Amino acid sequence: MSAYLIGHMTVRDTALWDEYRARVPDTLGPFGGEVLFRGRRRAVLAGEHDHPDAVVIRFPDAAALDAWFASEAYQALIPVRERAADMVLVSYDA
Repeated sequence: MSAYLIGHMTVRDTALWDEYRARVPDTLGPFGGEVLFRGRRRAVLAGEHDHPDAVVIRFPDAAALDAWFASEAYQALIPVRERAADMVLVSYDA
């Protein structure tokens, strides 16, 4: 069963965010992760949603998603991510 990571973010530092985004794809490959969607919010149709940007990444399964998140390569990017943007990451089974 595929697993998905959905990130909602508000970028605070564009240069750092560009660095983070450029480095993430290399961390996904070993775990079969694939960016399906990156986009900017067009409208909130119901409820409240604070973050204007989103990303959706598909993994082969939850174990791959968890292994990617815990990987040394991705963990090394977290300090860059935290300085660059406010972000909420949520994983889902499908």
